Amino acid sequence: MKIKNFDVIIIGGSYSGLAAGMALGRALIQVLIIDSGYPCNRQTPYSHNFLTHDGRTPSEIAKLGKKQVQMYKTVSFLDGQAISGKKTDTGFEIGLASGATFFARKLIFATGIKDVLTDIEGLASCWGISVLHCPYCHGYEVRNKKTGILGNGESAYDLSRLISNWTNNLTLFTNGPSTLTARQTEQLGKVGIVIVEQQIQKLDHIDGKLQDIVFKEGTRSSLSAIYAPAPFIQHCQILESLGCALTDEGYIKIDLSLQTTIEGVFACGDNATRMRTVSNAVAMGTSAGIAVSKKMIMEEFDLQQDYK
Repeated sequence: MKIKNFDVIIIGGSYSGLAAGMALGRALIQVLIIDSGYPCNRQTPYSHNFLTHDGRTPSEIAKLGKKQVQMYKTVSFLDGQAISGKKTDTGFEIGLASGATFFARKLIFATGIKDVLTDIEGLASCWGISVLHCPYCHGYEVRNKKTGILGNGESAYDLSRLISNWTNNLTLFTNGPSTLTARQTEQLGKVGIVIVEQQIQKLDHIDGKLQDIVFKEGTRSSLSAIYAPAPFIQHCQILESLGCALTDEGYIKIDLSLQTTIEGVFACGDNATRMRTVSNAVAMGTSAGIAVSKKMIMEEFDLQQDYK
């Protein structure tokens, strides 16, 4: 790719980045989408709660999305990993692991987040398949099945209340002494939610499909699925190196136009919101693309007026 200068560089070419690219392409903006090909939902077999795409594989949705965005001639794609970024007099410079450098007037980060999974053996292999993070994405598929929750304290209590909507066969695994209050324990017991405090050794599974929780003492408990909320970090560190602020929860801080705390830098998708769904990522990407294009069009118009 010989072109080095673009109006906008989008880092991240999954749902949110593709949606931003489509909106910008339709506004005749010169765009480069850089993608490392490592989406966080790569193990998830099916995507849900996305109207017209319910039940499709994540890769199928992304493949179709890219094909449609490629129809817009002002949008270019590059496979690679962006590793550095800095402000310039005219915009921003983005450096890739390959050594290539590209420049743009505006940046959109659609880079997502990276889950920090517990080191319980087997959990990573089941992540997104039978170890779940969201009932609205996956709860219907495991409805009424023997289900677990991995957690403790207030957050585990609240999640237990929520998941009880999808199954009456629910167990809370605290992986050590419970830190729930006496009242919380009583409330869960009243609706038949069992609390198990044994420490977990591993998850037995077949190709990511959970079979049993194996405890360190040697006993086991059969399960179809388990919810295991995980902490996260930003998938891309360039945002922070540019000075973009994070919220207390660790998301990129954005305003109503999806602009970060740095002028000209925007963020959309999982890196900037709790609402971790494909449909929301697409919606935020479209909003970011429209916001950036409008900002650039107005700036260009005003600049032309200054020269007349």
